[in-house]
Amino acid sequence: MNTFDRTLAAMSPMLQLERERIHPMAELMVIRLDHKDSDEHLFCKEGLFWIDLCLTPRRVHDRASYTDRWGPHRTEAMGSIMALPPGFRLQLRSGGGEHMSLICALKEEAVRRWLPADFQWTDRRLESCLNISNTHISALLLRLSQEIRHEGVGSEQVVDALILQLSVELARYLIAIDEPDDRGGLAAWRMRVLEQRIAEPGPLPTLIELATLCSISTRQLSRAFRTSRGCTVADYVVRCRIEAAKRRLATDESIKSIAIVTGFSSQSAFTFAFRRATGVTPHEFRSRMLRGITYSAA
Repeated sequence: MNTFDRTLAAMSPMLQLERERIHPMAELMVIRLDHKDSDEHLFCKEGLFWIDLCLTPRRVHDRASYTDRWGPHRTEAMGSIMALPPGFRLQLRSGGGEHMSLICALKEEAVRRWLPADFQWTDRRLESCLNISNTHISALLLRLSQEIRHEGVGSEQVVDALILQLSVELARYLIAIDEPDDRGGLAAWRMRVLEQRIAEPGPLPTLIELATLCSISTRQLSRAFRTSRGCTVADYVVRCRIEAAKRRLATDESIKSIAIVTGFSSQSAFTFAFRRATGVTPHEFRSRMLRGITYSAA
């Protein structure tokens, strides 16, 4: 029984496998999960990075906790991209509902070979795996999603190349994330302040505004934020707003209104940013959600 078969057996009947491809260093599948009610389950994979790209909006009440490392009351929100590290026990909690994901079960050795010999799983690195905001990783997962759905000439070689790039980018992401005492990352209170401001509807916050909220310079913020999140402030802001837009696209709110509320200067600017982040336009995303076959990258 392979990795996916064991997972399907454990999570059935709420999991439906829609696409599957097996490669030497990774197994790929598109799955549909239907949580009838709020639920939770333990998750642990030995020897695998379990990378989950949520193809529909991640539910706002989805949470996770490292049971072996964190206290019983600490949970963190799950982002649209997660890379659950090998060997760690997680308690995954769902608020209920249906969603689709691209899963890439990447062999640990594929990533480990690019990590330094003294690499350690710090608390900040573990937390950052639950919400990856990295444009390179996002783009690679989007391409993998498209490739396994629409095979063409040399598809197997293309997927192998994408998996290799994903391994390198994930290693780079993990290396960039470090404890604030070691590399100058942002304190937890500053991240909370930033995330609260970014989540507010209306115009996108400027770097100067965010730095002022944190009582540091823009240069300090840019450097510390990259250490904490592995991406630029601008990339993170846009990604959060795109996620907010996805949730609104599940309603009957007009696309023009969504563009304004999520802070874009015009509907065309919103459409450009949305398509760049997801590979489809807001209208296409909404149509596919309504048909239940959404495959946008988060």
